[in-house]
Formats: sequence, structure tokens, C-alpha cells
Amino acid sequence: STAVVLENVQETVKDYMLIMLVENISGLSEDDGDFSVEMIPEIRAAVVTFTGNTATGEFAEKLNQNHRAKKQNITARCLELTKSIRAENIPPNTPSDYITIYFENKKNGGAQVVDVQQLPDEDAAIITFNDHKGNA
Repeated sequence: STAVVLENVQETVKDYMLIMLVENISGLSEDDGDFSVEMIPEIRAAVVTFTGNTATGEFAEKLNQNHRAKKQNITARCLELTKSIRAENIPPNTPSDYITIYFENKKNGGAQVVDVQQLPDEDAAIITFNDHKGNA
């Protein structure tokens, strides 16, 4: 995997703080396109995606030992590959065939969908692809 999940990220921690922390630990540069950071405040997390051949396991280990990260209680783990995604804000009564065709369309990933599990109470669905490359 090329992604690492940072967990226990407090609401007060800004993305630029995490970017600097990642740069300090990895020696890479966000400005040079070596990685990107996506904040997920709903679950107090962030995802760091590396563009090169970065040893993500080694990076996660270094971050977990870093005194600044420890002080903030931030932990890191490699993001496992998955064949499923959760799609939200799906209008009620949307046919599962429409969801399948939407995600199989080249503009939306073009991956083969093997299952759609609708969650009507949550206006969401779990879409499972033939392989993990479909959910990028």
C-alpha cells in the first residue's frame, strides 16, 4: 500500500502541521509532490498517500516512535487495500443497477462491480469491486 492512516488527530491539528510532521519524519516534500495529506475530521484521522516507492511500514514505525507525534497522541498504521467503498448521499430509491453502471463507467473509475449493498436508512451503499484497483 502507498497510504498510511494517522489516527487520534485532534480537531485543533491543522493539515499543514501534519504535512510538516510527515516531511520531518520522511525527508520528503509535499510541495514536490512526494505525498499528499487528506484530513478526515469525522473520525479524527488523516490519510498520507505517498507517490513514490516509500517504505510505508518503515514510515509508520518512525512516526509511532516520534516524540512530537507521541506528545499529540497521533499513531500511524499502513492502510490496507480494500475491494469495497462506501458511497454516501445516494438519493432514496436509487436502483442498485444504476449504482453499478455509475461506478463501471470509465469517467467514474471503470471498475467491475461485483456487489452493491444499499443502506437506505443512511442514504448510502457499500460497493464491492472485482479487485482493489477499482476503488481509487
